[in-house]
Amino acid sequence: MTAKPQLVLDLAGVLVSNFSSAFWLTLAEGSEISFQDIRVQFDEVRKDLWTGKMKEDEFWGWMSLRMKQINKEEARELITQSLQPLPGLNHLAQWSEIADIHVLSNHCKEWLEPIIEKVEPYARSITISNQVGLRKPDLQIYKHVMKQFERSELMVVYVDDQEKNLKPAIDLGWKTLLADQEHKWIQQVGPMLVTNVL
Repeated sequence: MTAKPQLVLDLAGVLVSNFSSAFWLTLAEGSEISFQDIRVQFDEVRKDLWTGKMKEDEFWGWMSLRMKQINKEEARELITQSLQPLPGLNHLAQWSEIADIHVLSNHCKEWLEPIIEKVEPYARSITISNQVGLRKPDLQIYKHVMKQFERSELMVVYVDDQEKNLKPAIDLGWKTLLADQEHKWIQQVGPMLVTNVL
């Protein structure tokens, strides 16, 4: 039997929504800090959070210094509610029949638990950046995912919503798809995988 091709999928922006403006606005409600300032300050610590250098509890401590009234449990719930399933999530069962699915995401695993539960039955591996100390577009995190492949010479299709994250995949010889907001990329996945199987 021929080994299946490998399908590597980002989570946020591909299978679930990215943090929305509504999330940041709700977080800023009743605080002395503006919506824009929260986003800018989050961007300053995102790398450390995504690579696990800043633990989730440390992040909440950092947030409470900026927003005195923040309630960690309510804010965490707000995060999980803001990560809404996208149409790609509904195709995992179908794709898993013709490909081995791997998830590669820059994120905080603690915030993704409800989504991971939906993805796990179909995924051969799930790599979340804060668990491995690396983040995209660092080539090493892609190589980490490759270690999960049955064989290294297999065809790989990689889907991400950020163009900068596609370059390392291209350098490794993977076929890439940029996830668009209209979800047109979904219709391209099956043909790319089936073409290789035939």
